[in-house]
Amino acid sequence: MSSVVSVNVGLPRDVEWQGKLVHTAIWKKPVPGRVMARRLNLDGDGQGDLAGHGGEHRAVMVYQLDSYRYWQDQLRRHDFEYGQFGENLTVDGLPDNEVCIGDRYQIGSALFEVTQPRVTCYRVGIRMANPQMPSLLVSHKRPGFYLRVLQEGEISAGDEIVKVAEGPEKVTVAEVDALLYLPGHPREQLQRALRIPALSAGWKGSLQALVTEEGTSRQGNAGLAPTSPPPAWRGFRPLRVAAIQPESVDVRSFVLESEDGTPLPSSLAGQFLVFKLQLHPQAAPTLRSYSMSGPPGTGTYRISVKRAEGPGSRFFHDYIHVGDTLQVSAPRGSFTLAEGDRPVVLLSAGIGATPVLSMLCSLVSNASREVWWCYGARNGNEHPFSAEARKLLADLPRARSFIAYSQPGQGDQQGKDYDARGHLALSLLQPLHLPQAADFYLCGPAAFLIELTAALQSWGVPYSRIHSETFGTESAVTPGIAAAAPETPHPPAGSPGAGPKISFTRSGLSVPWDPRFQSLLEFAEACDVPVRWSCRTGVCHMCESGLIDGGVRYDPEPLDRPADGNVLLCCSTPLSATELDL
Repeated sequence: MSSVVSVNVGLPRDVEWQGKLVHTAIWKKPVPGRVMARRLNLDGDGQGDLAGHGGEHRAVMVYQLDSYRYWQDQLRRHDFEYGQFGENLTVDGLPDNEVCIGDRYQIGSALFEVTQPRVTCYRVGIRMANPQMPSLLVSHKRPGFYLRVLQEGEISAGDEIVKVAEGPEKVTVAEVDALLYLPGHPREQLQRALRIPALSAGWKGSLQALVTEEGTSRQGNAGLAPTSPPPAWRGFRPLRVAAIQPESVDVRSFVLESEDGTPLPSSLAGQFLVFKLQLHPQAAPTLRSYSMSGPPGTGTYRISVKRAEGPGSRFFHDYIHVGDTLQVSAPRGSFTLAEGDRPVVLLSAGIGATPVLSMLCSLVSNASREVWWCYGARNGNEHPFSAEARKLLADLPRARSFIAYSQPGQGDQQGKDYDARGHLALSLLQPLHLPQAADFYLCGPAAFLIELTAALQSWGVPYSRIHSETFGTESAVTPGIAAAAPETPHPPAGSPGAGPKISFTRSGLSVPWDPRFQSLLEFAEACDVPVRWSCRTGVCHMCESGLIDGGVRYDPEPLDRPADGNVLLCCSTPLSATELDL
């Protein structure tokens, strides 16, 4: 008979870690007497990061006494105390390889249901004084699991744990954890897990992504990070400018072809190219990324560049001519159209039209889909691709168009050139019966993306169907650490390193590697380059980024490798000069 050995609770507190303050409740302590188990947690307990922990499906964390003994032996430690692994219930019995998702247990006067394995993050490494712990818990198949509270009641140490119902499909906690995080994702097992009503929505979304990607040319772990086909070539190759055409008063398109005239490899609509530009003869090359705006599969690539203050756009507008040769990466990026028959809503503003115009081009071959083209510009003079978009929409029998001008010019006619005055917003579109069940693709200025994403989510559109492309750096994700005002990326403090050059293409920074840093992630953080991470040890793929050129060494080895052409920053160091999509 299984039983509760200890009931552990803890409230969030700030803990110093690597010069930062981490807000965490990973420190749990045993409490005497009976404790009330409520819908969201135990009395006296809390979570420091509600995005990654807590909530109805993660109300109570369970870890086993047998796993304590296992880790004592593996780590040669004898200093553990109950709550050491951040669990609420330390139990005798209930091993991860026997407990199934959907199993129900009576403990005291409370009723619980198993909902998902633990999602390991770096904070368990802090608590254990072992940064590799998130990876070890998964690779050794001892993650622990979460319960939701079906019936509130009191529990205490010494209570028996009585199984009252078995989960359908009988998929164990260890099996579900391995399905997502370890190599190999058998379709039959994935489908069994997806049929379990108790499995939390987040895990179902990740496992469904793995099913959807099966059989495609995309690589990587779709359940953890966006995937894409392997790049057609590594690094950069010379491409010739075949044509230049004006699109508006400040936007110009550049058509690129191979030097020998052979067709270039096909791309996916929405992808981008990275350019290595020699702005000055004696200066180091500058890296810039531009979305492709033309139809895929033509044998050439087209980008469209808006004249702005940046040196890259000025270089294209002022110095690039037909016949010039440029160093260009293969098409990259995961901002691409999802397959299927759902309606497609393309939402863009300004030069953000470029990747979604490429999507519109590709949708012409699937005329059965409902397509919405929604675009915002200042006025007609600054409205690129207007004639091209109208022609494409005319070839789509189920297409709708909506154009908003924030400051129409004297010659702009409402009803002909644009549909409404103002900035493109969901409030303008909803009266037109915008399909809520669509896939939404957003590209434009940062404020535009933030406002529209929030509006769509408030309207009830699942986040999994909101896709966005960011020009420039993405926002950082640093769980448990308070957001700070963004700094301009810069070389790390101290003397310059002597290692190979690391180039952060979106941030416009190139600096020599310094081996005093343990990983590319730590190096990027020292440079104030915005990064995203969670486990910091090769499990969660939150830090997966584009590896445009160069080679890396992994230590530790990731549990599941990223897509070809990508890199996990948290556990890699450079072997050569490296260009990163950061």
